[in-house]
Amino acid sequence: MKKIILSALMLTGMLTFAQDGKLSVSGTVDFYGTVNTVDGPGAPGLLVDTPETATMFGLGMANTIFAYESGKAGAVVDLAYGPRSADASGYGGIVNQMYAYYSINDKLTVTAGQFNTFLGYEVISPAANFNYTVSYLFNAGPFTHVGAKLDYAASEDLSFMLAVTNPHGDFGTGYGNEFAQLGFQVGFKGQYLNIAYGADGFGATDQLYIDYTGGFDLAESTYLGINAAYSTSEDAKSGYQGVALYLQQAITDSFSLGLRPEYFALNGDANADEAVTAITLTANAALTENLSVIADLRVDSSDDAIIEGSVEDSLTQFTVAAVYSF
Repeated sequence: MKKIILSALMLTGMLTFAQDGKLSVSGTVDFYGTVNTVDGPGAPGLLVDTPETATMFGLGMANTIFAYESGKAGAVVDLAYGPRSADASGYGGIVNQMYAYYSINDKLTVTAGQFNTFLGYEVISPAANFNYTVSYLFNAGPFTHVGAKLDYAASEDLSFMLAVTNPHGDFGTGYGNEFAQLGFQVGFKGQYLNIAYGADGFGATDQLYIDYTGGFDLAESTYLGINAAYSTSEDAKSGYQGVALYLQQAITDSFSLGLRPEYFALNGDANADEAVTAITLTANAALTENLSVIADLRVDSSDDAIIEGSVEDSLTQFTVAAVYSF
């Protein structure tokens, strides 16, 4: 009885709270089936934390986003559960994002808390990606940041962002007093140059990230997305560089084909010139307004045996996933 009364009081409080502003709930769920051409498990890009364990049928993640806005301020609590998000999500592998924001005016907004990275083309939630498997550039991170950022929309075409955050991977849970990480972004007509510099949470205090993310409409139904990135550290003597292209062709309003070729290489003293290529052919079909089926045929190749989650020089996988958004 106490639980029923408490639930009723909480619901009443939420309804009263929502009357003063706008409360929305959205999210996704996804699951997959996959096979590969080697004897054993492993599916590069399928699970962020443990791609080597992916086999047969598996769960992706459940993502629930609570967003509340009232006047110039708002807050977002974005929770993610499941093996796909276990490492990419923040504190406890559950909190994907948790932040509050305040619009100083129509152009300037300040945000504080934990928010997804401004680097890169792909994101954690599969509903926001065209491909189901993720790129090596995505898995190189960072995924999320804890700190504050200032967004300035100079015009419809031009924007700027400044951020001061913990080293990524540090969610304010006792990682120590390492140097902060600074971030900067300039966007112009859908093209974004991103820079981050500082501590990375894994020992380096001078990790530099330079990232370009953008794309162009080649024709009315043809799009080319681009992600190129470079990272290096003198402290850690390591880093990476790579480029991924996202060619997408709409066949109908609900069915598209895509090709994602990618090159990714490690640099530094320990693993200089180790490289991997991945080519992914994707069919993306929207069965309903909420349900999509995504099929990835992916071929990873590396003479240096650095295919994610595998010790092979070459691995081919076929994955079919269902992604439901609400």
